[in-house]
Amino acid sequence: MTLRAVIAMMEHETNTFSPVPTPLARFGSPDVPTGPDVYKRFKGTGTGLGAFLDVADEAGMEMVTPVAGNAAPSGKVDAAAYATMCDAICDAVEAGCDVCFLDLHGAMVAETTDDGEGTLLKRLRTIAPDLPIAISLDLHANITDDIVDNCTVLVGYKTYPHIDMYEAGAHAGRIMVRALAGEVSPVMVWGNRPILAQTLRMGHDDEPMKTMLAMARQAESDGLLAASIFGGFPLADFHDAGLSVVTIADGDRVAAEQQCEAMLQKAWQERAEWIFHSEPLGDTVAHAKSLTDGPVVLLDHADNSASGGTQETTAVLREVIDQGLEDVAFFAICDPQAVDEMAAAGVGETVTVSLGGKVDMPTIGRRGEPIEVTGKVRALTDGDFIVTVPMGRGTTMSMGKTAVLDTGSVQIVVISQHTEPYDLGCFRSVGIEPTEKRYLVLKSRIHHRAGFAAIARHEIPCNGVGVTSSDNSLFTFEKVRRPIYPLEPDCPERPNY
Repeated sequence: MTLRAVIAMMEHETNTFSPVPTPLARFGSPDVPTGPDVYKRFKGTGTGLGAFLDVADEAGMEMVTPVAGNAAPSGKVDAAAYATMCDAICDAVEAGCDVCFLDLHGAMVAETTDDGEGTLLKRLRTIAPDLPIAISLDLHANITDDIVDNCTVLVGYKTYPHIDMYEAGAHAGRIMVRALAGEVSPVMVWGNRPILAQTLRMGHDDEPMKTMLAMARQAESDGLLAASIFGGFPLADFHDAGLSVVTIADGDRVAAEQQCEAMLQKAWQERAEWIFHSEPLGDTVAHAKSLTDGPVVLLDHADNSASGGTQETTAVLREVIDQGLEDVAFFAICDPQAVDEMAAAGVGETVTVSLGGKVDMPTIGRRGEPIEVTGKVRALTDGDFIVTVPMGRGTTMSMGKTAVLDTGSVQIVVISQHTEPYDLGCFRSVGIEPTEKRYLVLKSRIHHRAGFAAIARHEIPCNGVGVTSSDNSLFTFEKVRRPIYPLEPDCPERPNY
């Protein structure tokens, strides 16, 4: 008997403090893939969806692929966009299937629900109460009861940058195939601690996450089907934001509970290490200037598009220019208007543009602050290139219409669509060789390591301006459960919520 599988993607990391809107168009370029186009675009890619397609192919399943939506992080998902994607998935399940594989994120907040993934899964359970459902989730997922209670298998990434998206999907998918064959009986448990951990402390090569991930892998080596540590996404202001653990045992709930609790206790013991402390911007740029070997990577982490930043604040760019750094490549300012002005002038022409600062950030009380820059237009492209690093390998990176403005000291990549710089193609596709630059300024937090770790001699976080800042005092948290560390430094390990 051929099994029928519904396979879909619905991914978005929602920064509830971000002013960037999230309509349906943001979930696909040039459009949101549906139907057979999902298979064509994602088969063979380094994504969770690509893994699910491979697992289903290996098992000889008939596949239904209703939708593959993946949007760069931004503000709350538009109600119509959320409904469109959920309806497509639910309609496919309602039409009849034997198993469902979903590539989700775990930190989606929509206009109509704070728990985008949990609400979808709960709806699917209403439609098909006994349907086996396997999901893969981002390491920054905010886990809820509705997520865990309404799926069969749940596996999270074990890397940040997320170079194991495919592996996480394959892991979840293959547990599910074994369960369908009666080889295993997945029993899943979860728990959390009141820690609003910060993403700059979640790199898989950095402590405390490095030790936590090692514990998860050891638990799997010791017999668990899966163990996932989720740092959570602290900029999604809703009740369950924060750190959590999900474990899956083969029929042995006690084993899953013991391993889950051991990891959570370790996370709590290290709670102070989950918080990032910034240095003054001027000091970090001055330190970078004193270094003689490059490339030196400077991280404009407070305005990271992969955490919901506007990607057009100018504080770090201004400081780099004011301190006179030379031989700099900057990625990127997202400013479609400036790109159009440079395109109108043409390659080789000298222009003066008002760059960035066109978007206000009311949640942190900041207005846009553009910077006037004069330089030569060095390149104009359509902004598309193929990702070569494991994180999303084989997918198309779409920066939108793109230009390079060369001031003589700084080559500034100006883009039209929010793009996280994790692949060297961000520079190479516009004619800049990053290995030959003394300084690379990236609007990134950790993901840049997927492509840039191999060439960087130094990595320096720079505390600029934006809605992805690690300064908790900038944000008014209204929905997250309280008390929670570090918003309440004396928070107990087990508050009575």
